[in-house]
Amino acid sequence: MAGESLDLSSDPEPTSNSDGVPARRRFLGVQFACCGVYSRIYVNQEGTAYAGNCPKCTKRVELKIGPGGTDSRFFTVY
Repeated sequence: MAGESLDLSSDPEPTSNSDGVPARRRFLGVQFACCGVYSRIYVNQEGTAYAGNCPKCTKRVELKIGPGGTDSRFFTVY
């Protein structure tokens, strides 16, 4: 029935950059084992790492961006 389902697979509407062109924020999916919750972490302003916190206990995580990295998009943080 229409209106009775929740689509969790779509991204929120992208914001526009200075040129008015829609820009998507790059993110990684992280399962925080400390509290058993999933969250996204986003690229920092410098573009050098993905950084974020556990939404429950605020444990900090930072995954550096660099040559020889991985194509994985989802991680578990212990």
